[in-house]
Amino acid sequence: MTPLSPAIAAELQSIVGPNGYLADPSDLTGYLTEWRGLYTGVTPFVLLPSTTGQVAAILRLCARQRIGVVPQGGNTGLVGGAIPHSTPGQPQLLVSARRLNAIRAIDADNFSITAEAGCVLATLQAAASRAGRLFPLSLGAEGSCQLGGTISTNAGGTAVLRFGSMRDLVLGLEVVLPDGRVLEGLRGLRKDNTGYDLKQLFIGAEGTLGFVTAATCKLFPQPRSVVTAWVATPDVGSAISLYAAARDQLGDDLTAFEFASQLTVELVMKNIAGSKSPLERPSPWYLLVEVSTPRDDPGLETHVQEFLVRMQESGLVSDGVVAASGAQRAALWRLRHSMSEAQKKEGASIKHDVAVPVARMEDFLTQATAAVGQLVPGVRVVAFGHLGDGNVHFNLSQPHRADGAAFLARWEEISHRVHEIAVSFGGSFSAEHGIGALKVAELAHWRAGVPLDLMRAIKRALDPLGIMNPGKLLPADL
Repeated sequence: MTPLSPAIAAELQSIVGPNGYLADPSDLTGYLTEWRGLYTGVTPFVLLPSTTGQVAAILRLCARQRIGVVPQGGNTGLVGGAIPHSTPGQPQLLVSARRLNAIRAIDADNFSITAEAGCVLATLQAAASRAGRLFPLSLGAEGSCQLGGTISTNAGGTAVLRFGSMRDLVLGLEVVLPDGRVLEGLRGLRKDNTGYDLKQLFIGAEGTLGFVTAATCKLFPQPRSVVTAWVATPDVGSAISLYAAARDQLGDDLTAFEFASQLTVELVMKNIAGSKSPLERPSPWYLLVEVSTPRDDPGLETHVQEFLVRMQESGLVSDGVVAASGAQRAALWRLRHSMSEAQKKEGASIKHDVAVPVARMEDFLTQATAAVGQLVPGVRVVAFGHLGDGNVHFNLSQPHRADGAAFLARWEEISHRVHEIAVSFGGSFSAEHGIGALKVAELAHWRAGVPLDLMRAIKRALDPLGIMNPGKLLPADL
């Protein structure tokens, strides 16, 4: 890593004040190590600005000095997008949004909330709830991920089926551009037809075009009636048919439609303390189905149970249970949100975050499972995700007693084959985790031509010096 001169380091630190930076190596570990341990970064120190003005001053100075800037939220990403890397000739400075954590305004009548980028997702959800409103984004990492990170990665989560991803939830953004200018767009409007929708450039851009400092987001009525069911189904084809029937018969009240393989659930039972299977008999596949409405609807549970009985009679459902209390509902969701953590304890894993049209999910799983089995005999397929929006986390755990490092060394080969199958079904090789450092070569391959040319043109226009999150998302040769 190219060191910063003492004068430049002192100037950067003076912008944020004595409590606004971390330089002791022992304080940097949590910022420089990715959640899965795939990436460990280097930076001269971590800056923690507390105002948009401080972020702007940092970027102005970094632009003048050609210093790379790596924005970071809660550091819960899975593709190395928030980890600074050693780049010859260019130091990379990690700038954390942690102290930019204020909720600036809640407009309950407008169903909107304005918060800063470092606001933890669970805190945002709680603030909306206190105002009698719902912020619907829900992730397994919601206790530590931050608003700016969810925007920069266009996070999806478990409620995309009903409410959409962050692209659908953001009304306006405040963004510091690479030259230090500020795009002030915190408007809570549903209609603003005044040219290009500039905020969309930064949603999903993974910090490569600017530093998101605040956002105005949509809120929704709080659900007053919620029914959550854990359902066993014989195969993915049956799950797809069940999903179509649920959309037809339960309508827009269908909030979540998650799925997981038997092996995935077994790993949760094995590795997560206090986990208990909701059903007595194992099943090849399981579904977590949730239906909710802002209406007080005492008949909703009966309606869902009658629907499930019809599905059982048709052979699409083999068993199931409906949560009888809030605690039981929370326990079902705990199973779902524990799947990544459970797999982590099984040794080395190669993870894929792919999307295909819902109707092709069974075909994808069949072909991809066969393909990885040929490449790595004994590999364990840990498949789960968001069936309702066609997103499956097609994760692979090393074979029993295999060499983990040797398994991970084949990541590129294995992932390219999985992605090839997903794309062949009209799918995507990255559904919600983003590109980061992990999938730069895959983006260059699968999005070559006009899409990649346009992305490069946008990058050059907004960040001609290439200081924003260098080496992430786009190939280095802009």
